Amino acid sequence: MTTWKEYLQRNASGFLEDLIEFCRIPSISSLPEHTDDVKHAAAWVAERLKIAGIEDVQILSTKDGGHPVVYGHWMDGLDKPTILIYGHFDTQPVDPLELWTRPPFEPTVNDGRLYARGASDDKGNMLIPILAAEAMLKTQGSLPVNVKFFFEGQEEIGSPQLPEFISSHADMLACDLVLSADGGQWEDNQPAVILGRRGLCGLQIDFRSAGGDVHSGTYGGTFLNPIHALTELLASMHSPDGKILIDGFYDAVMALSDRERAQIAEIPFDENHYKAGLGVGQLFGEPGYSTYERAWVRPTLEINGIWGGFQGEGVKTVIPSSAHAKITCRLVPDQVPDKIVELITAHVERHAPSGATASIQKLPGSADPYLIPYDHPGNQAARIVLKQIYGKEPYLARMGGTIPVSGLFLKSLNAHMVNFAFGLKDENIHAPDEFFRLASFERGQQAYGCLLYTSDAADDD
Repeated sequence: MTTWKEYLQRNASGFLEDLIEFCRIPSISSLPEHTDDVKHAAAWVAERLKIAGIEDVQILSTKDGGHPVVYGHWMDGLDKPTILIYGHFDTQPVDPLELWTRPPFEPTVNDGRLYARGASDDKGNMLIPILAAEAMLKTQGSLPVNVKFFFEGQEEIGSPQLPEFISSHADMLACDLVLSADGGQWEDNQPAVILGRRGLCGLQIDFRSAGGDVHSGTYGGTFLNPIHALTELLASMHSPDGKILIDGFYDAVMALSDRERAQIAEIPFDENHYKAGLGVGQLFGEPGYSTYERAWVRPTLEINGIWGGFQGEGVKTVIPSSAHAKITCRLVPDQVPDKIVELITAHVERHAPSGATASIQKLPGSADPYLIPYDHPGNQAARIVLKQIYGKEPYLARMGGTIPVSGLFLKSLNAHMVNFAFGLKDENIHAPDEFFRLASFERGQQAYGCLLYTSDAADDD
């Protein structure tokens, strides 16, 4: 009798062809011209779930014409734990296209890697648990736990319709634990259990002075240049050493315990390697914290874009009528996105130079910060499997990025989410020449199968 592990090995080439086909779909959720491609990707995922033997597969619409989600389950009706597996089938845009070595939606296998937009984030990773479930269903006719699959098509734009969807479909999605197939491991030969991710909020600041752009010789020095006003305001938001100066910004920040700081300090850090990877000469940030602490467990306020006036070659002697900046904040427990936007808005109102009118608009895509107890049974199950697969103890780490649904699942389903994905940070996600290691693709399938068994045992414990 063929075992599920043997099934995975025998079908490895066919599974790679599936991933190549999946990655050909240009499912860019942020661009309206690719709306049908996101729907195409949803249909592909639904069909692949059916092939795997998953039941009650549905493509479900979201509110206000948002991108769809895909749901399916395998439930045997017995008193077993229910695991919800999450991932997303939308991708980031491909710009700048000229920096790609190969076309982003013409997948290419080279040197043990599959190059394509979405290969690592998140198509390769989200296909893994489907294949692991298929292997078990085709060889033994059942899964060791009840499993629900929930894949979305709007993660890369901040999952704007998912709060309402998850809340209104809480009974359908009810589970004991969520596994995220979106994320990754520490290194190719080093696993990690991710305990938390930062939240997110964003806003745009617009300054306006004159009714239109004017000649800098005729009118220069007679009224406030909105770019000057904007840069003065932005400079007031940080101290020279990197501390955020927004009144009340740190009030809700959960202090790190000695144990949490010790867990982070146990992870090796090579400053020279870190700087070389960034291409910088020195590191900078909030004083009193290590680099990993600043990147994972301290909040930030970053200027992501600033513009106004003449941007072309050469000189144009003009004073612009407006200037603009986009800001995002990465948030940590227990900061609330809307509250942080309120605090920044109050800062703008207090500190904006007179002579120019400032306005603020909140940007879409906010998300709550997320933290799971390190001793949660789901983490312990993941730790056991990762140690088995990699042959070494995983780090207990956090990540500075955001997965919006982490907090949504906890709030609406009362279920924690465990990161269980196999992408790596050097795989150029959101950048040209994104790729996914084929070794990770195969390793992940084995790991998911083992985890489903371990989750059953952990629940019994």
